[in-house]
Amino acid sequence: MDVVVFGAGSLGSLVGGLCAREHDVTLVGRDPHVAAVRESGLTVTGAVELAVEPDARTTVPDHADLALVTVKSFDTQAAARALTDCDPEVVCSLQNGLGNEERLARTHDTVLAGTCTYGARLDGPGRVACTGVGEVVVGDPDGGPSTAAERVGSALRAADIDAQVSTRMARRRWEKLAVNAGVNPVTALAGVSNGALADDPLHEIATAAARETARVARENDVDLSDGKAVAALESVVETTAENHSSMLQDVRANNRTEVDAINGAVVARADEPAPVNRTLAGLVRGRTD
Repeated sequence: MDVVVFGAGSLGSLVGGLCAREHDVTLVGRDPHVAAVRESGLTVTGAVELAVEPDARTTVPDHADLALVTVKSFDTQAAARALTDCDPEVVCSLQNGLGNEERLARTHDTVLAGTCTYGARLDGPGRVACTGVGEVVVGDPDGGPSTAAERVGSALRAADIDAQVSTRMARRRWEKLAVNAGVNPVTALAGVSNGALADDPLHEIATAAARETARVARENDVDLSDGKAVAALESVVETTAENHSSMLQDVRANNRTEVDAINGAVVARADEPAPVNRTLAGLVRGRTD
């Protein structure tokens, strides 16, 4: 299968590197990382160790069977436009936040939602560390069976990736959102690793954000209980205790964050006020504006 990974940062490079064990992969990203991969290949260290030689470029190739989108949420529209040049049969978002699949669907016929719990960190041009082995779950964004998702799941498993196909992606998307709504802004504002959220006072704030997100999910006809949202958050905190969230990394680098697609998305979709997510979003925006 010809696979394009659009957004070859840390996660995109890791997933692309794993896929390259079985498929023809093109990493689309920025120099100097892309130049290093093109010249010397991609080295993966940590929980997974491998060396592969995918194609790497700053523009999309002429053709793709599958496009995995791993850019930041605010770059989704640009990714959707760029991918029209290679006209992939299937586009799958592995991004944070809500709304990405809808943006991709404006220009592409078959769009899947995906979640990925692998941990990744760029260690320099051409090098990515796997900080934790996880799973990839794909499916129709609105739920139900999908032959495209089955094909993608089979392709990922062929590359020895733990991949599942779900018919309940709407709930999975909101569960992931609940985790991100608690973990990302709280760690970014407090300047701590994920594991610090296991104890109060940060645990209380993070779980309040997750519960509020679950409530908004139910307002949007998605069956996600407070208990499941909090359990998912606590599981991520435990398994990624040493990790620094993407939002913390963005704040430290003075980069734009994805708070609008995470906490901001909760607020925008709420029927009743969502004060926890609104406050966290405002604080993060104030920190980075």
